[in-house]
This record gives sequence, C-alpha cells and structure tokens, in this order.
Amino acid sequence: MTSTLLLRAARRTLIAGTAALLVGTVAAPSFVTPTFAADGPASVADLAQGVLGAVVNISTSQTVKGTEGPGAVPMPQLPEGSPFQDFFDDFFKNRGGDKDNSAQKVQSLGSGFVIDAEQGIVVTNNHVIADADDIEVNFSDGVTLKATLVGTDTKTDVAVLKVDPKGHKLTAVKFGDSTKMRVGDWVMAVGNPFGLGGTVTVGIVSARNRDINSGPYDDFIQTDAAINRGNSGGPLFNSAGEVIGINTAIISPSGGSIGIGFSIPSQLAAGVVDQLRQFGETRRGWLGVRIQPVTDDIAESLGMATAKGALVAGVIKGGPVDNGTIQAGDVILKFDGKDIHEMRDLPRVVAESPVGKAVDVLIVRKGVEQTVKVTLGRLEDGEKLASGENGNTDQDKGNKAPAVSTASVLGMTVGELNDETRKKFSIAADVSGVVVTDVAKDSAAAERGIQPGEVITEIAQESVATPKDVMDRIGALKEQGRKNALLMLASKTGELRFVTIRMD
Repeated sequence: MTSTLLLRAARRTLIAGTAALLVGTVAAPSFVTPTFAADGPASVADLAQGVLGAVVNISTSQTVKGTEGPGAVPMPQLPEGSPFQDFFDDFFKNRGGDKDNSAQKVQSLGSGFVIDAEQGIVVTNNHVIADADDIEVNFSDGVTLKATLVGTDTKTDVAVLKVDPKGHKLTAVKFGDSTKMRVGDWVMAVGNPFGLGGTVTVGIVSARNRDINSGPYDDFIQTDAAINRGNSGGPLFNSAGEVIGINTAIISPSGGSIGIGFSIPSQLAAGVVDQLRQFGETRRGWLGVRIQPVTDDIAESLGMATAKGALVAGVIKGGPVDNGTIQAGDVILKFDGKDIHEMRDLPRVVAESPVGKAVDVLIVRKGVEQTVKVTLGRLEDGEKLASGENGNTDQDKGNKAPAVSTASVLGMTVGELNDETRKKFSIAADVSGVVVTDVAKDSAAAERGIQPGEVITEIAQESVATPKDVMDRIGALKEQGRKNALLMLASKTGELRFVTIRMD
C-alpha cells in the first residue's frame, strides 16, 4: 500500500510530556439483548452499560535513551551570550537533548478487558505492553491498579496481565464463539481511543478470515466499527455482550478510522489466553514440515482435479514426521478432520492442536489419497531445533529456514546423499551432492529427463550438499527474477551433464 497505512500498534504514546502518535501499533454479568429495528439496532445502551465496567485503559511507561538513539537531534552550538541560549536549553532538556538528561520516559495508552474478576485477569495486545517497565490498569470507576505480566504471545499479539483487586469488585466479560459470526452481524467495539477513556462504537462484521500479513496465524475479523489509535487490546462484542474479537489494527491513510479495522477472533485468542494463564507461555502443536501453496500447475502435475491444500516442500530433520510418515511432495488436504483449503490454513489448525496428540492427516501422494496418523511435537521445541539450540519454521512463516531431510522442488523430491541412499540407487562413493529420489509426472524436471538416482551437484554454478541448499539456491534465483535454473547432474557412476529447468 502506498497512500494507506496499516497501523499495527493502535495506541497513543506520550514522550517527555509531548503528545506523539506512534504507528505500530469469571462470572459474566447479565446482558440485555439490544432492540433491533429494520435497519439495525435501535439502541445498544443496555449492552454498553453491561460491559463498560469490564473494559479498561492500560497505561505503560518505558525508559528510553534520548540523544543516544538514532534520529536524535543534538542541541545546536550557539555563540556565547546568544539571546536564544535559554530558549534552546529549555527546549532540548525537555526532549532529552542534554546529555545529562539523555534518558526519558515514554508513556503509552491502550485498552484491555477483564475476563476473570476474582483472579484479576486482564487481556490486551502484546504490542500495547511490549518492553514496558511499568504497567497500570485504569478502571472506569477511576481506580488504578498496578499490573504484572502473566505471559505474552508475539505470534498472535496477545498478552495476559494480572492485577490484585484488593477488595475492589471487578466486572468481567467472557469470550464468545467467533466462528458463529456472519458477515453483516452487528458488533460493538469499546476502548480507549487517543486516551479519551471508555468509548463505544458500533458497526458490522465486514469480512472474515482476513490475512493482513502481520503474523503466521492471521485470521482477522474485519469490522467497520470505528477503531482508532488507543483501541488496541480492546474487545469487540457480539449482541449478547460476549467478546468475539480483540481489536488490534486498522488501515488508514491519516491515522484515524476509515471503517477498516481488524480484530483477533476469539476462537484463536481464547486458546492462547488459556495457555498463557496455565503455563506463562504458549505450547503449540508442531508437524515439522515446510509448506507452499498448491498452484494450478502443481495440482495438474500431481493429478489433482483442483488446486487446494498445502504442498509439503520439505520435512524438517528431527521433526515429528521425519520418519517417512509425511514426505516431500505430499499434499495435505485434511488435518484432524479439518479441511485445508489453502496453505495458510495448515499452520493455524496445527498450532491449535495439543502437543503429543495423535491425529489423522489426509494426504495426496503420487495422485492417490491416503490417511496417515502422526503424533504432534511442540512448535517451541521445533524453533529451538531450527535455530541450533535444541528458530523458526516455514510452518510458522519464520525467516530462518531449518534443515530438512527431504525437499520438493521443481517437480523433484530430493534427499540427503548418505549410505542408505547410495545403496538404494547404487551411487558411486566419489559422487557428492543431493540425490533425486522421485520425479513428478509431467513436471518440468520430467520434461528434462531427470531420473531418480541422479545427483544434483551444482545449481547455477554453486555446489549444493543438502536439500536445504537446493531450496535456498532455487529461492535465490527466483528472487533475482531468473526464469530457469541451470543444474549440473551426476549419474550413478559420476558422469556429469547440464540441464536447465524452468522455474515459473
């Protein structure tokens, strides 16, 4: 987007006393269902009255460096006796421009809501409290309580806080079922826009399942209920007074609401909150695969009638399915009974599954559907494995790709050249590289006559030794805008030949 900004941290930030807007960023009470006229709710007054007490303002402070930070403006050197000396002294000291006053307080305001009145549990966005030295929760009746951090999850932008009520009676709200919300349903947002305090806005669900490229599990509810900076972490209610979303981002060319806001659905947030309360961290399921979309061309080459599911591009070494249960080149159509319509569906449903659970996975392998059973690992352990700490995986859309034992590229399945594969394909001991273990019918590799048992020794005149090397090299060529990849192949006896394979 050029003229439009995605405001990830919709919060109000105050620096050194000067207002500056930063982009970034239970027992439930009884509710009265609002009266609906033909063109919408006649009033949401009863609904708002029932939930306002549970919605809080969150104030955080953080000590940051002044002149030491990038972009700081140093105090100008003025001639001795200049009449502007006093003016600049006051100006720069207030902004940390004086080296003796280089540390300054950054204060931020966001929103949140109470889900457990007895325990004092408050939910908000991670970006509202990120890097804060001090967190305070301000209630609608004027009471302010110090908060401690229970846990955060950067992947879904959820944080859980705890306050000690100290005899102060809290009001709580509960999560509803966001999966029941339909496009066009009325919703109500409550929050702390621009630090003004409890503010109610009403709109509808404009869309569901929005992917705004903010994290690995994007599945946002889009709403036209006015959401502004400072609303981050506030609740989005259905007509029954249940929280069906956590307001977290807006799209705006000016910083104000234009009717395009995004909320984390309760279906995703509630499970994260439960894990943070129980463990202080998330414990997500992990399949241990690298995946990519199934395009029309890929679907045709695999004998599939329609392009759907998630293509397994690689199997992570040491992962839950590094035993051959799932292989590179498989297409995952269903996971634990849930349909995988497109690639981005898989990471979310896997992450929501319990660690150690044995699940059925419906796959297409060489044109034939079959069901395999896998036992899930823990994503957080997989991230450590990928970073060498025993870290991110492509299942989680991370930036650092882990090692893989097999990979699927350009219509070929490639694997490590080890004692087992040398024996299987009768490959000579002096041949080195990455072995081709399978070639998809009607693929670009098949058109070039590449056969299982051949060994890729170089790609674009750079040697490769692992399946990850092959994937990284092909990826780099695509980023360079190259249409074809030049491969040096070795036969089982070591005879070399060059082939070019199209990558589009």
